[in-house]
Amino acid sequence: MATTASLRIYGMTCTLCSITIEAALSRLDGVQEASVSYATEKALVTYDPERLELPAIAKTIESLGFSVDSKEGAKDKRDGSRRELVKLRNRVLAAVLLSLPLFFAMLLGGLGFCHDAVYGEDTVTAFSELLNTLRVKTLFLHDWKLQMALAAPVQFIIGYKFYKNAFYALKARKATMDLLVVIGTSAAFGYSVYTSLFEEELITAGMRNIYFEASAVIITLILLGKYLEAVAKGRTSKAIRSLMELEAKTARVIRGGGELQIPVSEVQVDELIVVTPGGKIPVDGIITEGRSSVDESMLTGESIPVEKGEGDTVIGASINLHGTFKFRAAKVGAETFLARIIHMTEAAQNSKAPIQKIADRVAGYFVPFVLLASAVTFGIWYWVIYEHSVFFLSDALIYALAVLVVSCPCALGLATPTAIMAGMGKGAQNGILIKNGELLERAGKITTVVLDKTGTLTTGKPQMTDLLPVGTRGEELGRDGILFLAAAAEKRSGHPLGQAVYEAGLAAFSQGIPDPEEFQEHPGKGIRAVVNGYELLAGSALLLEEHGVDTGAAMPLSAELLNGTGKTTVYIAINGSPAAVIALADQLREGAQEAVSELRKLGLQICMLTGDNRQTAEAVAAQLGIGRVIAEVLPDRKAEEIVRLKERGKVVAMVGDGINDAPALAAADVGIAIGSGTDVAVETGDIVLLKDDLPAIPAAIRLSAKTMLIIKENLFWAFIYNLLAIPLAATGNLNPVVAASAMALSSISVLLNSLRLKRLKLKGVVQVNSLTRGRGGSAERAADAAA
Repeated sequence: MATTASLRIYGMTCTLCSITIEAALSRLDGVQEASVSYATEKALVTYDPERLELPAIAKTIESLGFSVDSKEGAKDKRDGSRRELVKLRNRVLAAVLLSLPLFFAMLLGGLGFCHDAVYGEDTVTAFSELLNTLRVKTLFLHDWKLQMALAAPVQFIIGYKFYKNAFYALKARKATMDLLVVIGTSAAFGYSVYTSLFEEELITAGMRNIYFEASAVIITLILLGKYLEAVAKGRTSKAIRSLMELEAKTARVIRGGGELQIPVSEVQVDELIVVTPGGKIPVDGIITEGRSSVDESMLTGESIPVEKGEGDTVIGASINLHGTFKFRAAKVGAETFLARIIHMTEAAQNSKAPIQKIADRVAGYFVPFVLLASAVTFGIWYWVIYEHSVFFLSDALIYALAVLVVSCPCALGLATPTAIMAGMGKGAQNGILIKNGELLERAGKITTVVLDKTGTLTTGKPQMTDLLPVGTRGEELGRDGILFLAAAAEKRSGHPLGQAVYEAGLAAFSQGIPDPEEFQEHPGKGIRAVVNGYELLAGSALLLEEHGVDTGAAMPLSAELLNGTGKTTVYIAINGSPAAVIALADQLREGAQEAVSELRKLGLQICMLTGDNRQTAEAVAAQLGIGRVIAEVLPDRKAEEIVRLKERGKVVAMVGDGINDAPALAAADVGIAIGSGTDVAVETGDIVLLKDDLPAIPAAIRLSAKTMLIIKENLFWAFIYNLLAIPLAATGNLNPVVAASAMALSSISVLLNSLRLKRLKLKGVVQVNSLTRGRGGSAERAADAAA
């Protein structure tokens, strides 16, 4: 049986690193699927544990020069990320301290950039006069040993990781951004060393330039960009960290006749757990003793506490508000509802949309192209324009170096995953779970939304609205007499309509409803029962006809009038004579009107799909303003209707409760399951709405479309940046330090554009506040107090 492992990877510097790791993992015998994301810094590997062990997977990644952490705990992952961020920050600070003197000297004209070819004679003269005044010129211009002493640690100690990653990438026959940095900065540093050692007199005479500052400042700026990028990436993954922080830390279990406080990771299935007021429920289970109100808002978004008693299910991470109760653990560890949501969100953030795969293919050819462009730039400048004059060798070198450092595969690689991370995080905060990037891209292209009626647009719990006595039998017994007998007859019925009739009788008669003496169910037609000596038939006209009951004209006429108002009718016959028509109506769910209205505003076609009769379905559709109705469709035929719509070129989203709509949800381009946090909804839906919140349907589609728009913007600017920056650098209009700054900024700009999704307002959806900042109410204070 396949196992999926999540590995945190440290040391990736660009998207090409993730492509290299992914390719290496995919080649391992036993690996079924591997997905590595530079944005999340994670690898999700599905493998056969009988053929391959996790340490072997980690060793493969380490053989490419990266560090791996396979610990599952949220705290371990946070600590690891913080350690790496602190290390990167320290490297940046050290590089800045060493590069700053070189950088200021460069700005003041004391180093290689301030020469006629780049800045012009007047600028050089002005800088020289200023340097003479400040008595700085001689120190930096002539003491190349000091320059090399400052630049060498930046190049070879602080910049060691670039060399290490480039070496391992070449070993794996891949070219990454590290290779561009290494070649560019090493060329500048090496040229400066050679010139300083063998042509010192030409430097003194101003006929040669040295570029120690170029190599040092470029590495510093790239590291600074990586640090800012890491901070921004941390913001995009805040939602998943917040989900992890919801997990309870300890549980109070009953062992050996006493209560024992243990880490939640040690809880076993079937153990009895005690939860006191204000305590956080540690795992999923079923209450065996006691009652309480439970706040499940952090998981389902439902703000009203849910009353729980013996036999009810409780969800781990929800908060017990008032009473004390015991429950038996049903799901622990990775099987709990919260753990599965976390895993699903992580997998979704790590997944790749089809549009990203195109960007990855482009990035794969990017570095070889840049190396070629740099070589061509050097060749044209040195051999053609400068006619291989040795005096202009440094200029040709600096232009080629600018081409290397300005090129940015990172922006291309970050364009899609950062937007997906931000979009998925925003969805998770609002109880919207999108299972992967491919589905998110597809959801952004939806043209038609098919809504199931019963249980989706309506509550799925019909209520009796009318009882019309018919014929002589009806007049004899009267309304109350018929209701009493009909309620007793339906008492054993499992059908929702029969239960609604029974509940109406239960509410009307305080003395209670007796059991029927006889009961027989006719599937799809109704029931036959004997109550207090009366034989009752309750169901369709077909049932009455089969039992020889003449419905006459009054009964069908009454039924037709009621059906025309959107109600479902049940025929009642007593002792072989027609007695009454009962009408039942399924109530519209809260938010149904708003959801349909918002879907129309998005320009989507809306269709209702139901097994109910056409008159009832069309009456409900009319209330909601839905123009197209597909009625009288059996559950196993719903998928066929979805396929028909797809064959007409529609991109179809099917919305259902995930229970009896599974085939239709699977047949649709995107299946949206509404389930109030039920396991069934989580399993069957491509997009899962944790709360029974219909306005979340257009919100999910709007979020998907907005995320795709951000991805396209990111890709556009990443491509435009490289298309403009490389020619500018190649024609000598961009010095390497400015080029390195621009390269760093291009990645940061993509990240900041993706973070705009965090500010997106999803109309009609109540945010699950606890995911990001806590509810701030009594539940949170009680939990804090208990902890």
